[in-house]
Amino acid sequence: MKKTMAIALFATLTTCALGMTAFAEEPAVMTYDEYVAAELDSEVVVETYVQAKQSWWEGKATLYTQNEDGAIFVYNAACSEEDYEKLVEGQMIRVTGYKSEWSGEVEIVDATIEILDGNYIAEAEDVTALLGTDELIEHQNRKVVFKGLSLESSVDADGNETPFLYNWDGSGTQGDDLYFNASLDGNTYTFTVESYLCGPDTDVYKAVEGLTPGSVFDLEGFLYWYEGMNPHITGITIAE
Repeated sequence: MKKTMAIALFATLTTCALGMTAFAEEPAVMTYDEYVAAELDSEVVVETYVQAKQSWWEGKATLYTQNEDGAIFVYNAACSEEDYEKLVEGQMIRVTGYKSEWSGEVEIVDATIEILDGNYIAEAEDVTALLGTDELIEHQNRKVVFKGLSLESSVDADGNETPFLYNWDGSGTQGDDLYFNASLDGNTYTFTVESYLCGPDTDVYKAVEGLTPGSVFDLEGFLYWYEGMNPHITGITIAE
């Protein structure tokens, strides 16, 4: 066999072997329990369903997702604007990225998204009874409901009482995140209308701006986590 032919054959066989190795090492799709058990910073692959879109910017999408077993927040995944438009509520996707944690929020980062055939819209889970308990974090990122809450005044940067705050410290203006306090059984909790998710033109943003201390309502949203529970509220039903 001529030397050039031998080299070419060796290169072909090597390429095939490397391709087979790469194929064999491709990460398998995880169950939700396997995702939960995975180490932080490890590569993960999950199949899940879009429940809401927070934002798209410079080719990256941030999504609230959930399947039948649990919820996963996907932060700044590579996504074209064209594909982002296809990510309607319930759309099935495969997410490949790295499990990460930021101030208590467990999420997938540095990810890519593949759109799959399938549809699932999660029902909001009533977690009212879990407020103030250690068990609540086990429902992180799920679509949830809190019932029978009463609005409590917040205090702005100047020490004045106000029904809500633009930004966590009151330093913002209309269009920024809305923060408000609500109580149940003598305990007070903070909730957020995240402006990227539900901006100032949405019904929920306007409804919170119209609340007065003592208003009673039910809340629906996603159980985001930041230094403790930080639910991102998407809907409010005010008691008659």
